[in-house]
Amino acid sequence: MVRAVRVSTDVTAFDEAERRAWAGRAEAYERSFAALCAHPVPALLDAADVRPGLRVLDAGTGTGAAARAAVERGAAVTAVDADPGMAARAASAAADAAVCVAALPRLPFADGRFDAVVGNFVLNHVGRPRAALAELRRVARPGARIALTIWATPPAPGQALFGRAIRAAGVSRPDHLPTLAPEDDFARTEEGFALLLRDAGLADVRCRTLTWEHRAGAEEWWSGPAAGVASVGQVVVSQTPATVAEIRHRYDALCAEFAGADGRLVLPHSALVGSGRV
Repeated sequence: MVRAVRVSTDVTAFDEAERRAWAGRAEAYERSFAALCAHPVPALLDAADVRPGLRVLDAGTGTGAAARAAVERGAAVTAVDADPGMAARAASAAADAAVCVAALPRLPFADGRFDAVVGNFVLNHVGRPRAALAELRRVARPGARIALTIWATPPAPGQALFGRAIRAAGVSRPDHLPTLAPEDDFARTEEGFALLLRDAGLADVRCRTLTWEHRAGAEEWWSGPAAGVASVGQVVVSQTPATVAEIRHRYDALCAEFAGADGRLVLPHSALVGSGRV
């Protein structure tokens, strides 16, 4: 069961755009990008030293991959997501986790509540990453490890595929999709991510790059953006039907670069796994 709490009103234009982008798209995400995003979960839990008996928070749980894996490790898991649809799927995937609707940078938990905190790509979806980190640090007990993943920059070829198709179709990012304010952004490199974690007051900071090849059918992979999933999907669905068709045409042509022997796409991706101790 999902517990409903008041979602934070301390939001930026970026946060508001993220809420709109993900509303009602949990199912489309689950059948397209969810398996990709689940790949770093074992490394994420290892970085947070998740083990039996620990009280673990999974912030930005999405469809619950990290929450489920933490439960399987014997942890007592609490999971939160800003989107009710995502939270409902997480509750189904991780039946023994306590799941509620809540959003960074304000969580409905007491100081020092958790023995470990994880967030799988959650920092990619908040308008004030430093404020989000401060909140995660607040709810973690002294000595707890906080571990997070973000997409690396520059993006790996598999991650860049949709952006290439969009640019080839002559499309730019719409004005209604804001980016982070310059003062809120940070370098999406090992050094930049580690600096962000240290500036948040974390000790024993570690950061490494995780690389892998994600395999998916071309139609399966297209289904996420076609349904408006993630920022790339918001770019796609904001176009005219003719422009969407042109993006799809460019995408189909580029897919030839990634075709495996079985006809499925082999898509190289890379993410950063960073952690530190409170």
